[in-house]
Amino acid sequence: MTTTLITGANKGLGYETARRLLAAGHTVYLGSRDAGRGRAAAERLGARPVVIDVTDEASVQAAAKAIEADGGLDVLVNNAGIESRTAGNGIVGAADLTAEHMRETFETNVFGLVRVTHAFLPLLRRSAAPVVVNLSSGLASLTGLSTPGTPAYAYPGVAYPASKTAVNMITVQYAKAFPEMRINAVEPGFTKTDLNGNTGVQTVEQGAEIIVRMAQVAPDGPTGGYFTAEGTLPW
Repeated sequence: MTTTLITGANKGLGYETARRLLAAGHTVYLGSRDAGRGRAAAERLGARPVVIDVTDEASVQAAAKAIEADGGLDVLVNNAGIESRTAGNGIVGAADLTAEHMRETFETNVFGLVRVTHAFLPLLRRSAAPVVVNLSSGLASLTGLSTPGTPAYAYPGVAYPASKTAVNMITVQYAKAFPEMRINAVEPGFTKTDLNGNTGVQTVEQGAEIIVRMAQVAPDGPTGGYFTAEGTLPW
């Protein structure tokens, strides 16, 4: 039985990924910052709730100890993330960007991902087929953001794409450090979720496709890659 933890999974892409992996036979820990919302979501799906705030070391360590006590972990899906916007739901562009805004975004998207991965590495290294899926974005592609005419080129924000580019770098370096694991970054596409104020153009079912696929990657499958449902993306 494959045991999987998904952070930020009480709604959106994380919730849909949990649903699909449960259907595929995984035992799923549904991670959520809010105990009540996480428990309710887990009960609807038949998953196991676990409280985990990726920005809080004590919370992450407690989650790791609880999952270790239950038997261990095979797959980690680093799904929790934020795209901070203004009160009017606008994207913060370069002219209004502050160090504090960058810090807030990186705290969840980058430092949180590293905090969780570090805490669960001992459990993953005991697995016969360990897998890590890091939620990236098409906006992480320097090629895309710097090429006129691409969908990413028109995006005016700085903090979110910078944080996801960092996620890509972290993915590459972890994959090299742990060749026995399958560690990949995925771009789910512009999905309608609370992350973007529900402005996305595709469903969570469509967005979760690549996450679910890479969560089930075989031991001889790719690692250190950057994938969308249609294939690889340029860094």
